[in-house]
Amino acid sequence: MLGLMQDWPLLIHRIIDHAAVQHGGRAVVSRSVEGPMHRTTYRDLRARALKVAQRLARDGIGPGDRVATLAWNTWRHLEAWYGITGLGAVYHTVNPRLFEDQIAYIVNHAEDRILLLDLTFVPLVEKLAPRLPAVERYVVLTDAAHMPATALRNAIPYEEWIAEADGDFAWVPLDENAAAGMCYTSGTTGHPKGVVYSHRSNVLHALAVNMADCFGLSSRDIAMPVVPLFHANGWSFAFSAPMAGAGLVLPGAKLDGASIHQLLEEEGVTVTAAVPTVWLGLLQHLEATGAGLSTLKRVVIGGSACPRAMTEKFERAYGVTVSHAWGMTEMSPLGSFCSLKPEVAGLDGEALFDLKTKQGFAPFMVEMVVTDDAGRRLPWDGETFGRLKVRGPAVARAYFRGEGGAILDAEGFFDTGDVATIDPHGYMRITDRAKDVIKSGGEWISSIELENLAVGHPDVAEAAVIGVSHPKWDERPLLVVVPKAGREPTREGLLAFMRGKVAKWWLPDDVVFVEAIPHTATGKIQKTALREQFRDYRLPSSTV
Repeated sequence: MLGLMQDWPLLIHRIIDHAAVQHGGRAVVSRSVEGPMHRTTYRDLRARALKVAQRLARDGIGPGDRVATLAWNTWRHLEAWYGITGLGAVYHTVNPRLFEDQIAYIVNHAEDRILLLDLTFVPLVEKLAPRLPAVERYVVLTDAAHMPATALRNAIPYEEWIAEADGDFAWVPLDENAAAGMCYTSGTTGHPKGVVYSHRSNVLHALAVNMADCFGLSSRDIAMPVVPLFHANGWSFAFSAPMAGAGLVLPGAKLDGASIHQLLEEEGVTVTAAVPTVWLGLLQHLEATGAGLSTLKRVVIGGSACPRAMTEKFERAYGVTVSHAWGMTEMSPLGSFCSLKPEVAGLDGEALFDLKTKQGFAPFMVEMVVTDDAGRRLPWDGETFGRLKVRGPAVARAYFRGEGGAILDAEGFFDTGDVATIDPHGYMRITDRAKDVIKSGGEWISSIELENLAVGHPDVAEAAVIGVSHPKWDERPLLVVVPKAGREPTREGLLAFMRGKVAKWWLPDDVVFVEAIPHTATGKIQKTALREQFRDYRLPSSTV
């Protein structure tokens, strides 16, 4: 016996349709790449998305074709997503922070037929274009007045391009399992691998994100996703905000502390999200200027571990609630969120901040386990380290074109590559990437925990910990520190600050000071580069 409910496929266009009807006048505010602020609404954004779909169809784009975007968070990028998916084509967000060879590889691997790009990236794409034979047309996300002279194939300013369409277009009927978007992960060895999202997975993921124990967006919120749309599916804000009817503020290309603070205050932002390096810049700006945060209520931090000191600063100095989140490109991306269950709601002071350093618990539609190397499940005791594995309707089951082979175990779980613990209440803590964990004398040391501890020192701007070869213990931790401007921390002072806060044998064997720490294209500390830089470093304790 089957249910007697209507067959209503979970398609992305239904999100913008809903937003246009129920929240049509809600503001979508962008800092344009050209400079001025731009204001539109969900109603108008939908109308222009229909023009995008119609114009793509005239260029011969159809269901399943890939359309690349190399762009910042603006209204044009957002409406392009809805236009691309409403046609049945597939948006492919390209991360401009990747190496040129990687960009050329993923555009060719995806066989993108059209590339939409912001003005910022015209010089980059002009260099790459001879290596992109499948790209038939380049659409520059600007108007005729700002269109640069360029030899890019069939180049046209976006505003002229969509002006050739009248918007008299119907969204293309699709199977909800049809591909909707692609994002290539930078977290793998070798070439980046393509993750392909479906309409169904994106809609289900946005519903999960909007639950009260996750982002919990509502029509009363004004959300500013500082996290770029090209970073792990934009953390779903392109879908979850219109779904909830939340106002949107899109920061464009200016992501420095002063620019972010200006938008937060002028636009009355209530919730925002980004990686820790962005919030480091904002907090430094606030400290330097003495400014405050008048409307901001919630900050979501993910992408890499959030230092405890950052959480404390936001909450104690500015009254802003910080929520730690975790996920992966392969998970659409949200995998966990650190909100307070009743079992821990009574915590305060240091105990509360201890909890907030964890990445949180899995929402509905994400199942999570930790296992040993043999695949045996490990206890949720908050102490036992294991491989973190996940499954769910918005978790990848394979990479594009079968790259990497089978990626699920016999139970259908995806190995995230993270090492983690889960406590009895279900709160997960990432202790390391499997490739970054420090193995000393057969025991594991968490580089993330040491980094978060070091960043709590008042003279430290950023810190990284790597394992360095040791003749007796195999590896020992080396602490690499970027001092705050005008500060001069010492090795002895840092080790004294850390002593007593972790097991004695976890303490770094040495500390080195550098001007900058290398980062990946997604803002994470580039441990591979650090390990290469200090490959021949000899620890003071290296005598047997």
